[in-house]
Amino acid sequence: MTPDLLEQGAQRLEKRQAALQAGHFNTASGGRNASTGRVITPDEVDVTHGRILYLEDVNVSFDGFKAINKLSLDIAPGELRCIIGPNGAGKTTLMDIISGKTRPDSGSVFFGSTIDLLRYTEPQIAQLGIGRKFQKPTVFEQLTVFENLELALKTDKGVKSSMFFRLDSAQSDRLAEIIVTIQLADNVSRLAGKLSHGQKQWLEIGMLLMQDPKLLLLDEPVAGMTDEETARTAELFLTLKGKHSLMVVEHDMSFIRAISEIVTVLCDGSVLAQGTLDQVQADERVIEVYLGR
Repeated sequence: MTPDLLEQGAQRLEKRQAALQAGHFNTASGGRNASTGRVITPDEVDVTHGRILYLEDVNVSFDGFKAINKLSLDIAPGELRCIIGPNGAGKTTLMDIISGKTRPDSGSVFFGSTIDLLRYTEPQIAQLGIGRKFQKPTVFEQLTVFENLELALKTDKGVKSSMFFRLDSAQSDRLAEIIVTIQLADNVSRLAGKLSHGQKQWLEIGMLLMQDPKLLLLDEPVAGMTDEETARTAELFLTLKGKHSLMVVEHDMSFIRAISEIVTVLCDGSVLAQGTLDQVQADERVIEVYLGR
């Protein structure tokens, strides 16, 4: 091996290991069935019954406070579902339950018809095909847009593999497609730290897409964005709908109107109302507790 190749490999290794030590990526190869130890892949999610996510009578309490109260909810494959509600309604706790961060006291949570999410850890749930994005963007600011997306690939991230990893043609095509989808084709070589707030949000969504999730959980994705960035994010989500299922928690009602089909309103840990945005905005209960008179 030439000195140049060794230096390139060392640089690649240093960047990858620094990023991995930050703890943003799970190195597991997949979710495991708790009873058999067999690796479960997103391709095995059974949606023949028309639901990719199903929660029934879920309850969660924290020190006597009922954060989630007999909550039932289901989402169809390819659906874009918006979740709204006042502060403390249980929106974040709902996402915590789905992603495995919080275990409910009781109830059922299924991914597709057969995968009981309560039997899996948070990293395993991510590998099963559920990607979560928090409100604050989490990207590797010292890496380029390209390197962030490359790092997010489902690959072996061991030391040796990191030194000699090269994208194959399918991975290159996938990465190129996602760069265009997230509207960062003109910034592919730019350091992530130099991006605007909205662009960082798009990059993190792109990093999730590199994992090829079936379901995306998105917490206040347009908070802090400019009007133009918000409009472009709406375009992005409408592009993703159908290919992926999306659950979007958001307070920006103009953004909700631009993207929503079905809106679920939470209050006191339960579903208060559900329907089109016009329907829930006309609901007296929603007006009382959330929209105001």
